[in-house]
Amino acid sequence: MAATFDLVRSLALLTLAFVCSVANSMRFELQSGNTKCISEDIKTNAMSVGKYSVVNPREGYPLPDSHRIVVKVTSPHANMYHFGDHVDSGNFAFTASESGDYSACFWVQDTRDTPSVVTIEFEWRTGVAAKDWSKVAKKGQIEVMEFELKKLYDTILSIHDEMFYLRER
Repeated sequence: MAATFDLVRSLALLTLAFVCSVANSMRFELQSGNTKCISEDIKTNAMSVGKYSVVNPREGYPLPDSHRIVVKVTSPHANMYHFGDHVDSGNFAFTASESGDYSACFWVQDTRDTPSVVTIEFEWRTGVAAKDWSKVAKKGQIEVMEFELKKLYDTILSIHDEMFYLRER
């Protein structure tokens, strides 16, 4: 009976770990001449990673120059963490030095000839979700269950830290 209870509890913990490890990714459209900013509330010393790319409207052909974007990632006090000028894709990673709303702003240059709509794929992960767990498992050659428990433990620590952070605010 106790073994069955332990198995059920372990499966519940594994399910919780998988549910908590969802990354935030999105796809959005941006008209030429316009800006779109996405913000994320990040606490001090939290790791943050992101990647973005312009979706090619004509698969198999080169990306038109009108589909280049300007990207800027800034802290709550306007410190710049990433800048990409006329790029079609990129990555950024940083450890937050201050708590608050960090912003990723995307801008498409205004084309006077023909206005264009640019589709952008964007993924931004912070905290426990930003850690690359596949590399951790390969390095240590640890068992699957132990690996999942370490993920769950980090998630619990993150939730615990977040509760103290919210209390301070």
